[in-house]
Amino acid sequence: MHEVPGAWRRAARGAGLLTDEGVPVPTIFAEMSALAARTGALNLGQGFPDDDPPAPVLAAAHTAIASGRNQYPPGRGEPELLAAIADHQARWYGIRLDPDAEILVTAGATEALAAAVLALVDGPDDEIVVFEPYYDAYAALAALSGARLITVPLRWPAFQPDLDELRAAVTDRTRIILVNDPHNPTGAVFDPEVGAEIIRLAHRHDAIIVTDEVYEHLTFDRPHVPLAGRAGAFERTLTISSAGKTFSATGWKVGWISGPRELVGAVLAVKQWLTYVNAGPFQPAVAVGLRLPDEAYAAITGRLRAGRDAIGAGLRAAGFDVSTPSGSYFTVADAAPLGATDAAEFCRELADRAGVVAIPLTAFASDAHRRHYSTLVRFAACKRPEVLADASARLAAAF
Repeated sequence: MHEVPGAWRRAARGAGLLTDEGVPVPTIFAEMSALAARTGALNLGQGFPDDDPPAPVLAAAHTAIASGRNQYPPGRGEPELLAAIADHQARWYGIRLDPDAEILVTAGATEALAAAVLALVDGPDDEIVVFEPYYDAYAALAALSGARLITVPLRWPAFQPDLDELRAAVTDRTRIILVNDPHNPTGAVFDPEVGAEIIRLAHRHDAIIVTDEVYEHLTFDRPHVPLAGRAGAFERTLTISSAGKTFSATGWKVGWISGPRELVGAVLAVKQWLTYVNAGPFQPAVAVGLRLPDEAYAAITGRLRAGRDAIGAGLRAAGFDVSTPSGSYFTVADAAPLGATDAAEFCRELADRAGVVAIPLTAFASDAHRRHYSTLVRFAACKRPEVLADASARLAAAF
């Protein structure tokens, strides 16, 4: 078949999924999940929980489906979800939003990111600054938009950015500073001075801040503080979150983006040509989740903290060096003490050797900086306690 032209090549190349011969390859998540299925290994690679959403959230979804709420929801989102998002931001962060103009419901956080990038980037002279390693969609979306991706490295073991490197990365060409906090894949929660510098640089260079906060309720050492709630930030910040990670409902794909009405309006102008709308009966269920009492949120965070501690102890016992995460689903470990030199090959062998699947951190890095993460491996702690205990025993026995 003849070569297929198109923007897909930019997206695949940006995400590191195009061979030198121009052939697309699967993501590392698809590869490792298939490896887990083929070998029967425990899948601590892809970041999805193995339990269900809280009972009231599930019940609300059942009720919505049974009562016929199965058609298109309104373009901006169901009114009760928009109101719940506004109340959530006020309740947790003191951020006051107009639910009719400053919030937009999306098909997960990834669609919100795609719509924001495609809406705000105006051509190949624009740049998007991200922290590296990064969620792989960032590179694909930057490439699809035509923007240049500029990275600020996060280094083992603390994974906090160097402020001088951040200052050097943000220039008058910067259109978007994309901030993932709590951070995937490292589990870092950025220090307050990092946020202050991001805001200062955004003003100095007239950049828009786009924040990916899907792990906002999964911080272990201190409460999450959104950039949009800090002085001088709201006017130029788009905040993205979703229900999937907090409520163990990653398959529902209910996300949202909020911010000043002019910025949200620009995102809507693009988003309406992507999915248009999504997840009709799940939107009222997510609204119920957002209104759960504080103790329900504390229980969610507590389960993830226990998972972090369990897999961290298991990895140390097996001989890994471990970076203790401050948030998210993930723990990063260094396999160098076990003789690893190539994280990807180590993960491919781990399924057979230990019956456990993980993700190499090199999958989240650019070619230029992949060497800095050459022996680092990401494990997902969002699994049932018995699964994490089994994984820890298997790793200890293998090494």
